[in-house]
Amino acid sequence: MRVYYEDVDIGGVVYYANYLRYFERARSEWLRSHGVNQQRLAAVEGIGFVVARAEIDFNSGARLDDLLSVTVRMIEKKKTYFWLEQEARLADGPHLGRTCAAARIQAACVRHRDMRPQPLPEALAARIAA
Repeated sequence: MRVYYEDVDIGGVVYYANYLRYFERARSEWLRSHGVNQQRLAAVEGIGFVVARAEIDFNSGARLDDLLSVTVRMIEKKKTYFWLEQEARLADGPHLGRTCAAARIQAACVRHRDMRPQPLPEALAARIAA
């Protein structure tokens, strides 16, 4: 993803909270790539995912117009949640591959009606664990 003017502070560096947005978008695409339709999951099964915990290290600020590669990797799956490792790295320019931010994200499966933890459906758990 490209860093736009709206993403940066007055110094032209990505505002730290925007890495959470980048990580969220990458997780949504990661789920989609595993055949998970989040709208259908909510409408049919009444469940969805929420971020229960986020641990982020900010290493090197990305700047206006930088191209970032944001990755997602499953590191642990439990009955009602899973842990992911995510990284935002520079994808072009002289500092290609430099890590801008790295995170460990815990995503929990919850019922929408009461936001209580819900076991991951077996078929979904198998898809995202692959």
